[in-house]
Amino acid sequence: MIKKRAFSLVFLFWLNIFPGYLVAVLPLSPEPHLRLPSAEEAPGSSEFGEATYTMIFPVSLSGSSLFFPVSAYNRINPLLFCKGSRHIRFSYWHFKRVRPRHFAVAAAENGVFTSPEIAKSFDFTTEERIYNWWESQGYFKPNFERRSDPFVISMPPPNVTGSLHMGHAMFVTLEDIMVRYHRMKGQPTLWLPGTDHAGIATQLVVEKMLASEGIKRIEMSRDEFAKRVWEWKEKYGRTIINQIKRLGASCDWSREHFTLDEQLSRAVIEAFVRLHEKGLIYQGSYMVNWSPALQTAVSDLEVEYSEEAGYLYYIRYRVAGGSRSDYLTVATTRPETLFGDVALAVHPQDDRYSKYIGHMAIVPMTFGRHVPILSDKHVDREFGTGVLKISPGHDHNDYLLARKLGLPILNVMNKDATLNEVAGLYSGLDRFEARKKLWAELEETGLGVKKEPYTLRVPRSQRGGEVIEPLVSKQWFLTMEPLAEKALQAVEKGELTIIPERFEKIYNHWLSNIKDWCISRQLWWGHRIPVWYIVGKDNQEEYIVARNADDALGEAQKRYGKDVEIYQDPDVLDTWFSSALWPFSTLGWPDMSAEDFKHFYPTTVLETGHDILFFWVARMVMMGIEFTGTVPFSYIYLHGLIRDSQGRKMSKTLGNVIDPLDTIKEFGTDALRFTLALGTAGQDLNLSIERLTSNKAFTNKLWNAGKFILQNLPSQNDTPAWENILACTFDREDSVLNLPLPECWAVSKLHLLIDSVTASYDKFYFGEVGRETYDFFWGDFADWYIEASKARLYHSGGTSVAQAVLLYVFENILKLLHPFMPFVTEELWQALPNRKQALIVSPWPETQLPRNTSSVKKFENLQALIRAIRNVRAEYSVEPAKRISAYVVASNEVIEYIAKEREVLALLSRLDLQNLHFTDSPPGDADQSVHLVTGEGLEAYLPLADMVDISAEVERLSKRLSKMQKEYDGFIAQLSSAKFIERAPEDVVRGVREKAAEAQEKITLTKNRLALLRSNVLATK
Repeated sequence: MIKKRAFSLVFLFWLNIFPGYLVAVLPLSPEPHLRLPSAEEAPGSSEFGEATYTMIFPVSLSGSSLFFPVSAYNRINPLLFCKGSRHIRFSYWHFKRVRPRHFAVAAAENGVFTSPEIAKSFDFTTEERIYNWWESQGYFKPNFERRSDPFVISMPPPNVTGSLHMGHAMFVTLEDIMVRYHRMKGQPTLWLPGTDHAGIATQLVVEKMLASEGIKRIEMSRDEFAKRVWEWKEKYGRTIINQIKRLGASCDWSREHFTLDEQLSRAVIEAFVRLHEKGLIYQGSYMVNWSPALQTAVSDLEVEYSEEAGYLYYIRYRVAGGSRSDYLTVATTRPETLFGDVALAVHPQDDRYSKYIGHMAIVPMTFGRHVPILSDKHVDREFGTGVLKISPGHDHNDYLLARKLGLPILNVMNKDATLNEVAGLYSGLDRFEARKKLWAELEETGLGVKKEPYTLRVPRSQRGGEVIEPLVSKQWFLTMEPLAEKALQAVEKGELTIIPERFEKIYNHWLSNIKDWCISRQLWWGHRIPVWYIVGKDNQEEYIVARNADDALGEAQKRYGKDVEIYQDPDVLDTWFSSALWPFSTLGWPDMSAEDFKHFYPTTVLETGHDILFFWVARMVMMGIEFTGTVPFSYIYLHGLIRDSQGRKMSKTLGNVIDPLDTIKEFGTDALRFTLALGTAGQDLNLSIERLTSNKAFTNKLWNAGKFILQNLPSQNDTPAWENILACTFDREDSVLNLPLPECWAVSKLHLLIDSVTASYDKFYFGEVGRETYDFFWGDFADWYIEASKARLYHSGGTSVAQAVLLYVFENILKLLHPFMPFVTEELWQALPNRKQALIVSPWPETQLPRNTSSVKKFENLQALIRAIRNVRAEYSVEPAKRISAYVVASNEVIEYIAKEREVLALLSRLDLQNLHFTDSPPGDADQSVHLVTGEGLEAYLPLADMVDISAEVERLSKRLSKMQKEYDGFIAQLSSAKFIERAPEDVVRGVREKAAEAQEKITLTKNRLALLRSNVLATK
C-alpha cells in the first residue's frame, strides 16, 4: 500500500500531453514504506540497474490542490506504470523528464485510429470505424498500377435469408487472408461479393411472414407474391452482408451481385437456352426428393438424414395358386407403400425361396392384385426375412432396380403425401395415418405377423423439417455425363488443383458416377424456366424454349398461326443452377467482351467448405468449361467444418452453437479470425473459448509491444535521433553482419521468417503462417529481443540501433500478420512514425534478405545460458529482485561474443554485473557452486551462498525430505499389500506405482541438493 506521506518527497508536475493526469517519477529502491509494482505487475519494466518508474494518476483540474484524495490510491492501475528511458541521478530519488509524444496525435489526426500511447488496450469498437475508413479510401478495389496478373476470388454467395454463423466466419477469414496477402504483394485483387436468392429458404420466410398477417400464398397471384418477396429482400436482405463486413471482408462492394439481378438473370436464361439447344436439357418423369410441405422437388443437399426410432413391420404375402402354407413374409419400414408394390424379389441362391421364383404373389389389402416373384443378386439375404418388396414409386433403390428389370412404376402418393386412388379404401389418408390403420387391419386379417423396434434413417427437409418422400415426378433434367468428362480432364491435365489433394479422389469418383441433375423446382421465387406451352394443347411435349416471352410468341406464331396463345412453365430453376454460373456471370457473361470478364476471368481461387464440393464446386467447373472454354478458377481450396471443443457438430439442440457476433464483442474480430485460420485445409476445426481467450491475449501482447516501442522512440522533433535511426538499413549483408549480437539475431530470424511465411502463404498453408508468426513474435521478439533491447535503451550505448531494430522488426511483424489480424495491425501501424500509406496497401516484405546464421547460433547459446540460470534461480527459490554472482566458463571464442553482451546476460538472468566473471577455467570455489553445462564449450558456476541462506535451505529441504519419505513409504506399503494388488482396480494400482516412482525421483533430487548444500556448509566452516 502506498502511504500518503511518501509523496511529500516527490516532485509532481503537469504534462500537456496527459491533461487531467499527474505524473510522478519514483526510484526502483524506495523507502521501506513505499511499495512499487514488481516487474510482472508493470509490463515492459526493467529490473536492471538504477531504474525509475513513471506513475500516472488521474486528478481533478477543478480543485485548488495538487494532492489527490486517499481514495485515489486504491484506484492506481499497475498497467499505467511505464519504464523510463533516461534519468538524472540525485542522492536518493531519480527524476526523469517525460518527453511529449507526437505519434499519438498523428495517429488520431483523421479521427479513425487510436495510439497505444493513449489506449490501455486495443478497443474492439474501433474495428467498424477502421473498416469504413478502408472502404472510403477505395482500398478494396483492384489497383492496376503495377500491371501484374490479377488475383480474383468469387465469394460463395450466402443466402439472402442468412444470419452469420461460424461457417461464414471461416470462409470470410480464409478468403480475406488470401486477398489481403496478394493485395500487399502488389497484384490487382478482386474479391467479388454477392448473395444468393435462396429459392426455398426465402419463400419459406415470406410465407411465414404472410401467415402472421393471416394470408396464404395460394390466395395471392404469383406477381403479388413476388412483389412481397422483393419488399422483404429490400428490407432484410442486407443483414448478412453487414455481418460479413463486421468480419473485415475487404470485398469490392461496388461489384456486389444478387443471383436474381438483371445481369445474372440474363446469364441464367442464356445458359438454359444453350444447353437445351445442345440437347442436354430434357423433360421427364423420374424419381426425385419431394417435399410435401413445400410442394416441390428438393436437391440432395437439402435433405438431411437423422436416426430415429421406428418399427420393422413383418407382412405375409400369399403365393398365388399355392396352399395356405405357401407365403412369403416381407419386412418393411413403410407398410403403406405396399399399394405401390410391383414385384417381390429374393436372392437366387437363397434356398428358402428358390421354389417360388417365377410364381406370383398376392399383395395384401389390394383385392387380390398379383405381382411376380423375381430373383436378383442384390437382395440382402440378412435383412429382415430376405424377401424384398419392390415399390419403385417410393424408394430410390427400388426405382433403380425396377428400371433395370423393366418393371412398371406405380405411384400411390399425392403431392401432399396423402394416399391417392391406387390405395383404394385408404385414399385421402395421410401417409402416417394410413400406416397405422393399415397395420391394424393387417393384424386383424392375420397378414400382419409382427412389428419390432428398429432404428430408421429418416430423410428430412433441411428447410421445413418434414419427412421427404421419394416420388416419381415430371421435372426438367440436365444431362451431366458429357459435362463431367471435361471437368475430370481439367484435374487430370493439371488445369485445376484441389487443396487438399485427397479430395481429388472424391471429386473424380462423383463425376465418374454422376447422375442427371433435376434442375426444376415448384416454387414462385427464383428464375422462371424459359419454356412456353401452347394454350389448348394438352400435350405438353410441344413446348418452346426462348430467351423471352416475345421470342417465344414469335416462334409459336410461326408454328401455329397468329392467333396462338402461350403460357410459361410455372416452375423455377434450382438455386444451384444460377450459382453454378457465379464465377463468370458476375463478370459480365454472356458478354465476353465485358471489361470485367476480360480482366478477371478466369478467377484464381474458389474457396469453400468441402461439404459442397459436388453440389456447387464441381458444377461451376462443368459450367465454366462449357460456356467459356476454360476452367473458372485455377485452385479449389476446401476448408473443414467448425465443431465445438469436444468435436461435436454445432446445433441448437446440443446448445453448443457459438455465435460469431457475440464472439467478436467479447474477444474481437482479430482473435476470432486468427483462431479460425490456424486450422488445416480440409480438416474440421474444434473451436473453444480457451483458444479464443489465448488469441485475445495475443492481440493484447501485440498492443503492449507497440506501446513499449512507441514509448522508447525519440520525439518526432528530435531530428538527429531520427537521422541515426533511419540511417540503419537491413537489406545489405554488411549492414546485418555489423549489428550487435541480439540485433543481428533478431533481424536474421525475421528475414528467415519472411521467407518461410511467404512460401507458406503461396502454398495455402495458412495454419503454418499463423503458428510461425505467433511463435516468432511472442517467443523471440517479445520474450527475448524486447527484453534484451532494454540493456541498450536504459543502460548502455547503441540506443539508435536498438530503436531501429525494434521498429523494423515490429513493422514487418505487422505486415506478416495483417492478412490474419487486419484491425489491430492497422491500428498499430498508423501509430508508428513516418507512415506513408495504410498497412492494407503497404508492400509485402521482400524475401531473400540477408541473414547471419552464425549470429543466430551464438545468440541461441546465450539464450541457453540465460534459461539455465533462470531455472536454477527458480529451483532454489531465489528472490526475483536478488542479483547473484556468476562465473561463465568457455573458450576464448565463445567468451568474446558472450562477454560483449554482459549487460544483456545480467539483465535477463538477474545477475550482479559487478560480480559477473568470464574465464576459460572453473573458479576456485567451483565445489561450492551450482554447475551448469548449457552447450558445447559453454558452462556457468553460480555460488550457492550468493543465492540462498544455506543453513535455512538445509533445514527447509530436510523437513521436505522427511515429508516426501513418509509419502513414499505409504505408497510402498500399499504396493506391498497382496490384498490391495488383488482387489484394487488395475488403473488404481498403476496410479499408485506411478506416484511411488515420482516420489522416489523427488527424494533422490532432494538428497543430492542437500548433499551439495551440506558440503558448502562444511567448506565454509
